[in-house]
Amino acid sequence: MKDNIIEFFVQAANKHDFSLDITLNVKGSVISGTMISAKDYFDELSEAFEDGNEVAQKLSEQLAKAGESVESNGSEEAHFVHMKNTKVYIGDNKSTPSRGKILWRGKLSEIDGFFLGKISDGSSSSSSKKE
Repeated sequence: MKDNIIEFFVQAANKHDFSLDITLNVKGSVISGTMISAKDYFDELSEAFEDGNEVAQKLSEQLAKAGESVESNGSEEAHFVHMKNTKVYIGDNKSTPSRGKILWRGKLSEIDGFFLGKISDGSSSSSSKKE
């Protein structure tokens, strides 16, 4: 079963280019980052491959097409949440990964809870809040 409120946030992201700092509880893990649209997720993922070899460039093209298809789909129901600048916490350990701009995709039906805002490690000094 999906949380209707999180699904509402995802639909706002997908349809209105809305982003939101959010932290999710997923099967004992804590996922913290900025919710983005599915199109933005696929576009950014596509960019990660576009400067590579022939296979990477094909992947880039397919991911870009997936982003376009998600945007034109217009489906009322959302099944996945997409996030950027994501950190995953398991137990008392530091986040994984601890560096980099990580994209994350998860099933809405697997989310156990959430709160608005991102978790800050405290190890990084107030980097750009806009992302």
